[in-house]
Amino acid sequence: MKMCRFKQFGFTLVEMAIVLVIIGLLLGGMLMPLSAQIDQRKISDTQKTLDEIKEALIGFAIANGRLPCPALAATATGSVGAGLEATTGAGSTLACTNVAGVLPWATLGVNELDPWNHRYSYRVTLEFARGATGQSIFTGTGCPPPTNPQNAAFALCSQGNITILSAATGGSTVSSNVPAVVISHGKNGNGAYTSQGTQLATSTDVDELDNQLTTGGTATANTNFVNKTPTATFDDLVSWVSASILFNRMVAAGKLP
Repeated sequence: MKMCRFKQFGFTLVEMAIVLVIIGLLLGGMLMPLSAQIDQRKISDTQKTLDEIKEALIGFAIANGRLPCPALAATATGSVGAGLEATTGAGSTLACTNVAGVLPWATLGVNELDPWNHRYSYRVTLEFARGATGQSIFTGTGCPPPTNPQNAAFALCSQGNITILSAATGGSTVSSNVPAVVISHGKNGNGAYTSQGTQLATSTDVDELDNQLTTGGTATANTNFVNKTPTATFDDLVSWVSASILFNRMVAAGKLP
């Protein structure tokens, strides 16, 4: 009588280990693109928000005859004055408390935080953010104007004092005579302010340093800001209000000349 032998089919431990390694490599390869896609989506969302912020700034200028002042960077969300432009005086004597700070999100009705949960930094040329009536001193080529504007803080000859560069040292000029600039400090968040009113560690990248707030969030190192392709140490996203666009919109709204 013949005995039937049954062969056992299956994976050996070595074969299973190889399969698990291959699956792990495949999953690892899928995670990298997914992470990159998330980062790219946040960058796209930030750029879209910066465009909306720029429109909000111009809309504020059309309604009020001036750009808004910065909000206090060190004020925590929920505290008195958080997100509101910080000003002194009234009427023709209205002035900004500081030349720089965080974007006055509550005043403008826009998002406080970027997709990385950092506040947007904001600097404005003071001539563009003072009281909208009773002004007679203007700085710029062709100033003073033949007739002082009655419904705007600035004239068509006014010049912003902010310059956008492609690099802090040796860079070319991207835009000059800029009235106002807004910065998202990107994924690394270097130098950004949080909703608690605290500043994250500043950057060691010289280009990012030009974009960060100093002096307790009330100023910047200078009036130069850097806008360039991201690198391993630079990921700021910079947007600014163009003087020519602002003037055109103000003229169309009857606020200038």
